[in-house]
Amino acid sequence: MTKTSSTRFIDAMFRNPKRIILGSNSPRRRELISGLGLEYVVDTDTSFRESGEPGVPPRQVPVDMSVGKSHGFHRPLADDEILVTADTVVIVGDEVLGKPHSREEAVGMLRKLSGRTHEVVTAVTLRSSVMEKTFSVVTEVDFDDIPEENIEYYVDNFRPYDKAGAYAIQEWIGYTGIVGIRGSYYNVMGLPVNRLWHELAEFMK
Repeated sequence: MTKTSSTRFIDAMFRNPKRIILGSNSPRRRELISGLGLEYVVDTDTSFRESGEPGVPPRQVPVDMSVGKSHGFHRPLADDEILVTADTVVIVGDEVLGKPHSREEAVGMLRKLSGRTHEVVTAVTLRSSVMEKTFSVVTEVDFDDIPEENIEYYVDNFRPYDKAGAYAIQEWIGYTGIVGIRGSYYNVMGLPVNRLWHELAEFMK
């Protein structure tokens, strides 16, 4: 019988245990990777400074950020370590929405998303001392027309300044404003955990 990727992953972890390092401060990513039942440590010490290059295709932006975070890690990886880094962006039209830096910017982002379909793209980089792989996952999200007072209520009460596109799907604005989603829900939260599980299985073969 052919082994599934889940079985291969579990076998590999017992046969050749790896120390997984999550290079992210995001509480949502910590929650999601914990949900996979994986033991990991958080280490976000990196020399990489996020800055977008002009002219980069929107879907390439999170890929560049994820790879940059990985390559900027502060020390060489040991043979038994796997570093996981990630970056999430929201794309509406041809515009990339990262994290807002002010109330006005957050309100402006949500105005742009109101009544429209946008993409949430998360890129993930897996790197060991001898291998590296980056993949990305796209989820489409449909927003209802959001009244101005709802936008301001959400921003003032939930302060979504650490969230790409100025919203979290699992918060009030997701409950009241999202009418459709195509793809991974967890990808919108910041980590496509199903794909990550399968990619880790392949990475450790």
